[in-house]
Amino acid sequence: MGLRSATSTLPAREGRVGVLPSQRLRALIAEDVIAAEPALGQGQVQPASVDLRLGSFAVRVRASFLAGRGRTVEERLPDFEMHRFDLAPGAVLEKGCVYLVPLMERLALPPELDGAANAKSSTGRLDLLTRTICDGGVEFDRIPPGYQGPLWAEICPRSFSVLVRPGMRLNQLRLREGEARLSDGDLRALHARVPLVQGAEGVIDDGLGFSVDLAGSGRVGWRAKPHAGVIDLDRLGHYAPRAFWEEIHAEEGRIILDPGAFYILMSREAVTIPPNHAAEMAPYLAMVGEFRVHYAGFFDPGFGHGDHGAGSRGVLEVRCHEAPFALEHGQVVGRLLYERMTAVPDALYGAGIASNYQGQGLKLSKHFAEP
Repeated sequence: MGLRSATSTLPAREGRVGVLPSQRLRALIAEDVIAAEPALGQGQVQPASVDLRLGSFAVRVRASFLAGRGRTVEERLPDFEMHRFDLAPGAVLEKGCVYLVPLMERLALPPELDGAANAKSSTGRLDLLTRTICDGGVEFDRIPPGYQGPLWAEICPRSFSVLVRPGMRLNQLRLREGEARLSDGDLRALHARVPLVQGAEGVIDDGLGFSVDLAGSGRVGWRAKPHAGVIDLDRLGHYAPRAFWEEIHAEEGRIILDPGAFYILMSREAVTIPPNHAAEMAPYLAMVGEFRVHYAGFFDPGFGHGDHGAGSRGVLEVRCHEAPFALEHGQVVGRLLYERMTAVPDALYGAGIASNYQGQGLKLSKHFAEP
């Protein structure tokens, strides 16, 4: 399928800036602004993003890299390539290694649109670091306005080796027109109209801050085992959690994070994303501790939204860095950055689109059976 010029006729604008909803994404697909071979399927379009599919081969590289201004990923590959292999029969991406995989999707964005990519929820919960890069790129997961060209996924399995095949969807792309992010003042006004947080106060300071739930005497989280087996990403509800994870229990509302370890924890707050907004999880300020909370950062319109506004808790993917760190119940660990949508999507998260994590508790990725 060929790419049309970025000057092709686009759907009428809704009159304001924001993240593009599902109906406009489908229109852009019809115009080949978002194009692919084979063609994109309806199941790839989410309320505020498009799922991206792995291509036919992978390249093992010796280091992560960005193309840099004026250069393509393809021309930089000889500096880093170790070997390449076919994904068609299924191939194992080894823990601790870095791979580049071309994506089936290409872009021909008009000048007013830019993009942001992120790992899908199940990808992040496997500690499968997946980032999108493009020709001329100087940042991971950011697509500049008017970009025309291919996309690549950089994949680094951190805790588990994984079996992948062409067509698998590990990351997703949002498109924006203009500055979509809400200021703290806008966020406070939105919270006054539609409560965004249930179960705790929430702190609005450069986004909506949220904290970790380490209360109670039962299981408060999971820690990835260091020497587990391979996970076939096509197998859903298949693996026994305790073959890959060990339970974490708090002592007096506290756990000690081990350097290099990966944890699945849960937010104390239940959050709501109204239908006319989207959100992205961002790591909290590094000065609060030696850990990172951010792998799969997109929250779709409708997440935690319902007739009673109950909200859904956020699952936190946490990696500790340089030193052991004492994490306390109620400690602020991350923030949600809310963005406007240009229109309400024609299908919301959880509303008939087989969303896996609506109303979630302390939930592992969809590849694992219930514990």
